[in-house]
Amino acid sequence: MPQPIDIEALCVERGLRITEQRKVIAKVLSDATDHPDVEKLHERAVAIDPRISIATVYRTVRLFEEAGILDKHDFGDGRSRYEAAPEAHHDHMIDVETGKVIEFVDPELEALQRQIAERLGYRLVDHRMELYGVRLGRED
Repeated sequence: MPQPIDIEALCVERGLRITEQRKVIAKVLSDATDHPDVEKLHERAVAIDPRISIATVYRTVRLFEEAGILDKHDFGDGRSRYEAAPEAHHDHMIDVETGKVIEFVDPELEALQRQIAERLGYRLVDHRMELYGVRLGRED
């Protein structure tokens, strides 16, 4: 799966001013193995620096998103969730019961998406795929 991304380094590379609080938020995002929402990011950031307000997290997330450092997702749970903008494309499988997000890459699926775009007269330049499911073998 995708390698961790150094968000602080991307901020420097893109000329963003990196305050101590932004540095903490960047570290929390870089270390995240899930797709946290702002509340979860705030919870993790204040564990490192209790002076970080939720407003600071919201502003920082918006700044990072506008700079192309973060991707924002809506996985149907009413919360915007974030991940470092990946260097390599991947898709998401969302467990609708637990909210767990699984990243995956499927070359056959990627080829099929390009073929469909071409059949419709387009060259595919980007896409997002989010699959929603429940675990097999569950008794309902």
